[in-house]
Amino acid sequence: MAEPEPQKKISTKAAYLLGIFGIVATLLMAGAVIYYWEWVRNLGAYGYMGAFFISILGGATIIVPVPMLAVIFALGRVMEYTWLVGIANGLGETVGALTIYMTGYGGGSAIYYRTHGRLQTAYERLIHIMERRGWLILFVLAAVLNPFFYPAALAAGALRFGAKRYIIITCMGKIIKGMTVAYAGYWGLRGLLRMLGAPI
Repeated sequence: MAEPEPQKKISTKAAYLLGIFGIVATLLMAGAVIYYWEWVRNLGAYGYMGAFFISILGGATIIVPVPMLAVIFALGRVMEYTWLVGIANGLGETVGALTIYMTGYGGGSAIYYRTHGRLQTAYERLIHIMERRGWLILFVLAAVLNPFFYPAALAAGALRFGAKRYIIITCMGKIIKGMTVAYAGYWGLRGLLRMLGAPI
């Protein structure tokens, strides 16, 4: 009956290592954004791959603002296939958001016990909602423009939400959001340029 104990220790250690990796990866990406700021701003010139890479940074760095949405918005008009810009954005953000999930997976309990007052109450409510309707909350928050996806991604990791489910649901939502921004850029920029007299 003493066999399960070592497995529990190994899984806990692996969870904390994943959490540390998520935090380190997020900080490294934030540092890369600061250090290579001009390069990041020019990623849009690389087309679909640029949309993908800047979306990875945008999906992972909640500390440093990345001009991801502005680039996707502009590329929606500039590139030949607007839908492909949306897909590149969705895939890139999903890859970036894995660092948030891993942080929650490894450090979710630490976040829970270190929060106090209103923050702890809000986190408890979020955990409770995610336990009941996790997949739906994750999908909706990934599909619309809002700042609440990141705490939901942390909660998904803390609740040991399956990585495969997390990736699929997040990717579907992020692609919808990416398509929305790209097509908003296509129609919005088109109208603006026409108002300015551009021959399009």
